[in-house]
Amino acid sequence: MFRVSVAPLWTIEGPDGRVLGPRVVELLVQVDEHGSLAGACAASGVSYRHAWQLLREGEALFGQPLLVMSRGKGSQLTGLGERLVWAQRRVQARLSPVLDSLASELNAEIRKALSAAPERLRIHASHGFAVQMLHEAMEREALSHELKYCGSAEALAALVSGACDVAGFHVPLGEFEAATVTHYRPWLDPARQRLVLLATRRQGLMVTPGNPKKIYDVADLARPEVRFINRQPGSGTRHLLDLMLRQRRIDAAAIRGHEQCEYTHAAVAAFVASGMADAGFGLEVPAREFKLEFLPCHQERYFFLCEAASLETPDLRRMLELLRSDDFRAAVNRLPGYQADEAGRVLTLPEAFASLTRRAHR
Repeated sequence: MFRVSVAPLWTIEGPDGRVLGPRVVELLVQVDEHGSLAGACAASGVSYRHAWQLLREGEALFGQPLLVMSRGKGSQLTGLGERLVWAQRRVQARLSPVLDSLASELNAEIRKALSAAPERLRIHASHGFAVQMLHEAMEREALSHELKYCGSAEALAALVSGACDVAGFHVPLGEFEAATVTHYRPWLDPARQRLVLLATRRQGLMVTPGNPKKIYDVADLARPEVRFINRQPGSGTRHLLDLMLRQRRIDAAAIRGHEQCEYTHAAVAAFVASGMADAGFGLEVPAREFKLEFLPCHQERYFFLCEAASLETPDLRRMLELLRSDDFRAAVNRLPGYQADEAGRVLTLPEAFASLTRRAHR
């Protein structure tokens, strides 16, 4: 089985034409993670001598040091070194889901070109870490599929138009569930569609360590000194935040940065962690990964929507088996804020959403 991967690569060219190679930035990331040049060399498989050569090339390009070493304190990045590391992390966080989608599409095209490949399961889904785990599990099991990350509304529209077989979207539990279901109602057909539960997860505020701006609620985002980074229009996370603001009668225009957006939860976390914003709104996993403080606001359920008849197809049956496996559920449960004990449970739309049942009765 072939496996396609696509990785981001960026370089910096100086005025004299010299180029900062990607190995320099990779080395700086390892130094930041391990706290010493020796630890970075061990993790990246680079000799100490070669590491110093890479650093000297980078310092020659910029005309200033990237790393300082002190006795008993290991290695520390300079301000410039830190900026390069955060640039790399933001590139990775912003582009990884897009490149994963592209790799999945290329893989499917290669399979079709090499043989009379069977029909693949087409999945369009809002990005999430449990979805990513499922994609990796399906790859390991050689389950032919194509994954495209997009906003929840776009995924549902793709299912209705026939562009995909499975659409991944998320709906908050509690007070905002009915409004969210109403928002997605144009693409929901209780008679013909079924839901497959993936997991519950927590959405909340990501703030810089120590929470120096004292941000405890979405109402605090409207304070003039607070800088915010948002998710893109059409995403389920953006919709949830807008519902919360509307409930508190907060004008979105009063939030500094409301229209500035990133396309993944990890990119939002990286933006805050790099000091470019004081707060973001998203999932707990990247907040912990980037060592941010996380203030939970709402739990939500992540579902896959599909046609009821398609549940009997071999590929979807195999996907359900994966979702229901002990290994998959345990792996998702280890993600901060996630719970997947009922992964793979099939529901009708009225069973999942009480507001649809009430509307039907009326």
